Amino acid sequence: MADRPVPLAEKRLMDVKLGQLPSWLGTRDFTPNGLLGSVRKGYERYYNKYINVKKGGFGGIAMILAGYVVLSYVWEYDHIKHDRWRKYH
Repeated sequence: MADRPVPLAEKRLMDVKLGQLPSWLGTRDFTPNGLLGSVRKGYERYYNKYINVKKGGFGGIAMILAGYVVLSYVWEYDHIKHDRWRKYH
């Protein structure tokens, strides 16, 4: 029994071929409610995969902390770069 083809609008980004990308983006909902729903859905998937598990570990929380560190560094990079080039004498 062959699998039925999945409509393009229901495919995930990782399952879309490069040639199908423009038409897949056309099926997305870019309204504020659509974007908020996408963020909520992504958070729920992350939470259920890494945080809400029977044998939880440090992995999910470590990823959030690592992401926070990288994001903080990116936000402060311009300031850090200027401090590096400044002469103190």
